[in-house]
Amino acid sequence: MTLTTRILVAMALAGVTGAITYHLLAMPDLNGSVRYVLDDLLASGLFALIGKIFVASLKVLVVPLVFVSLVCGVCHLSDQSSLGRMSLKTIVLYLATTAIAISAAMTLANIVNPGVGIELEAEANFAPPQAVPLLDVLANIFPTNPFQAMAEGNMLQVIVFAILVGLAIGRSGVPGERIGKQFSDWNDVLMTLVSMLMNLAPYGVFALLFSLFASKGLGPVQELLSYMLTVITVLLVHGLVVYPIILRMFSGMSPIIFLRKMWPVQMFAFSTASSSATLPVTIKNAEQNLGVGTRSASFVLPLGATINMDGTAIMQGVATVFIAQAFGLDLSMGDYLLVIATATLASIGTAGVPGVGLITLSMVLQQVGLPVEGIALIIGVDRLLDMIRTAINVTGDTMVSVVIAKSEGVLNEQRYMDTTTQVSLDNKEA
Repeated sequence: MTLTTRILVAMALAGVTGAITYHLLAMPDLNGSVRYVLDDLLASGLFALIGKIFVASLKVLVVPLVFVSLVCGVCHLSDQSSLGRMSLKTIVLYLATTAIAISAAMTLANIVNPGVGIELEAEANFAPPQAVPLLDVLANIFPTNPFQAMAEGNMLQVIVFAILVGLAIGRSGVPGERIGKQFSDWNDVLMTLVSMLMNLAPYGVFALLFSLFASKGLGPVQELLSYMLTVITVLLVHGLVVYPIILRMFSGMSPIIFLRKMWPVQMFAFSTASSSATLPVTIKNAEQNLGVGTRSASFVLPLGATINMDGTAIMQGVATVFIAQAFGLDLSMGDYLLVIATATLASIGTAGVPGVGLITLSMVLQQVGLPVEGIALIIGVDRLLDMIRTAINVTGDTMVSVVIAKSEGVLNEQRYMDTTTQVSLDNKEA
């Protein structure tokens, strides 16, 4: 079986066995020894540990891969002055898709009215993480200690440092050529390491999802079904309609081929629920299957994994309307416009901060005078929705990388259109 098939099988098995385990653990007369094996040894023990190790093994590649690939892309630019132009196009496109996403989310939410009739619990409570002021975030983009930035996983600082190193290598003549070749070799080594880890993906995916369903079950899904279906509908429309339209308009490439080649990455992103953990796979797929040149992939994709929050913006749009309706509060047209502007700008302003989705949602709610405590209502299903959001986010990242590659003349259209010899994520022909 191909890697994609194995991941799908692992996801299905994890969903079934995890749900069964959840219902068994809910039985009051379950034997104590059986409960200990199912819960402490398996769900909360062995499989939770395997899942954490798998995600950690992927995340450990993110910083070195982003740094090395971005240095390679910048140092090999024939015209380094084009970097500023490419940066501007990338950021504008990311912000535009985010604004479209949250606008569509709020529109559908007002049609469906998912929060009408919700009975709030008086003890609902949520303490949002402290938001960092926008000016401080912008100032902190520039590193004072690049090694500290790498150790802390501060991706914006790593990106800035990698760009500076790449520019210096490209302007250093013969010594720069020698260093540039070494970075190219390291890039090949890291891609091989990605392929090695991908062979373990089905086992990691099974462990992650088994632990999730064994602990959560489907209870929260049933309670917030209308909210969930609204979010999922907008996510699917954004990923399967909006992105293909933008791709066709600005690059002229086939959306069907794009979605077909994105399917393995989407499944992987769904299972990990982390754009950063999926980044090595996203880069490999963009370069080897979609023909995106290193110059575009190594810059656009890491930046997208850091600041592109289309999926999160959709959640915030629906959640804002949901919470307003649940508390019986009305929002004016000015409030809606303020939500769109705040969430769009916050996608960059809070980039790289842990719990970024909750931080930006709390910021949005405060801007329009809604109670932040309402976030407690949706936390129960947020983990499941986060999986779908991540799949949409990586799709948007890759779509933008194709558009930028096409505009910069670094898109291998023959490789993009070739559907006969797609390179699998585990280095096998599919």
